[in-house]
Amino acid sequence: MATMSTHQPTNAEYAERAERVIPGGVSSPVRAFGSVGGTPRFFVSGNGARVVDVEGQEYIDLVGAWGPALLGHADPRVIAAVHEAVDRGLGFGASAPAEVELAELLVERLPEVDKIRMVSTGTEATMTAIRIARGATNRPLIVKFAGHYHGHSDGLLAAAGSGLATLSLPGSAGVTPESAAQTIVLPYNDEDALEAVFNERGSQIAAVIAEAAAANMGVLPPKPGFTQRMLEIAHKHGALVILDEVLTGFRAGPTGYWGIERDSVIPTQRPDLFTYGKVVGGGLPMAAVGGRADLMDLLAPMGPVYQAGTLSGHPVAATAGLATLRAADPAVYQRLGAAADSLTAAIAEAFTNAGVPHRIQRAGTLFSVLFGDFPESPSNYDQMQLQDTAAYGRFFHSMLSSGISLPPSAFEAWFVSASHDEATIAQIADALPHAAKSAAQADFA
Repeated sequence: MATMSTHQPTNAEYAERAERVIPGGVSSPVRAFGSVGGTPRFFVSGNGARVVDVEGQEYIDLVGAWGPALLGHADPRVIAAVHEAVDRGLGFGASAPAEVELAELLVERLPEVDKIRMVSTGTEATMTAIRIARGATNRPLIVKFAGHYHGHSDGLLAAAGSGLATLSLPGSAGVTPESAAQTIVLPYNDEDALEAVFNERGSQIAAVIAEAAAANMGVLPPKPGFTQRMLEIAHKHGALVILDEVLTGFRAGPTGYWGIERDSVIPTQRPDLFTYGKVVGGGLPMAAVGGRADLMDLLAPMGPVYQAGTLSGHPVAATAGLATLRAADPAVYQRLGAAADSLTAAIAEAFTNAGVPHRIQRAGTLFSVLFGDFPESPSNYDQMQLQDTAAYGRFFHSMLSSGISLPPSAFEAWFVSASHDEATIAQIADALPHAAKSAAQADFA
């Protein structure tokens, strides 16, 4: 008679299996724990503010699927809506009501957006926005800012070169110099550099693309007035502005970080195109590009700019996004803000008591922690790179051993959810003093 196996699989075993069949053992590089060391965790379930790995270990989650878990994991309203959608079929390769309803909801919430085109990933969204900009202006060049991540399409992986307007070199093997040469990389928050490059090459620049608030080099919001100045300079030269809200959209606040900026000052200029992701799919693959009707109508089948995708507007993903955004009422954003306030205050207290030099970077409900002695607030990628990543690694593993799952990189944003209640924040706070001491000890193992 055969006996039932009682072996409990481990994270290490799954990591070894993954490395045999998946490059680097991961389907996205940050998951490999390359910058913090150790064995990646393989998660099998999540509920509210917590996730569980293959070994049955529970963690309080501060990654939040990199943003989509706005309400918390497995929110009953989202799960019920998705189950109902799955019961009707997984997809039809045709238009479906859910994508129309989601587009209507987005347009209703976003005053600057007249029309939406659904895609499956943030990379697709930014790639499509750039194609629209080039189609609208008949110009070849794109300006981006060092440290801003807009997906892994060839031109947007360009790294900064020397000088204000140096054409950049490829930031990845497999990206040709010809592709990289279509992108000019400038220091973030540098109005003079932006104005100089437009004065020199403005007639060739189709668009400036920027994260609404940088969140892929740690969190770094724009300096006051920078976004408006960027809009003024670009529009003066006939170029468009693409605001990338793949991470910040419906996350930093109800209408993204642009909404926070728009509500704090009366804008004289507005972005032309926006990209969204993460939250709009409620945890399933879904992203979108949106903007003025005249620009969006350049997309096929209306216009000459081609974009297509078999899974674009997928009914199950659209349903998850709809359920998430419909549930994300003012009370949800109030809880997100309160959780971020409480947690950042607890971090600051623990680090100060342990003598750990640090800065807490904030953009709405997103935040990150810079390890190191920064006499003033950083404003660009070079300054953000000066942080002590080894200290972060020690801190990360101490928190992980206490059942707190942080982003496995010092250069990523932290995410709370509406499920991070006072008791959950208190549990995180209890783990912080020991982790702060670990960060301060260079010989910590």
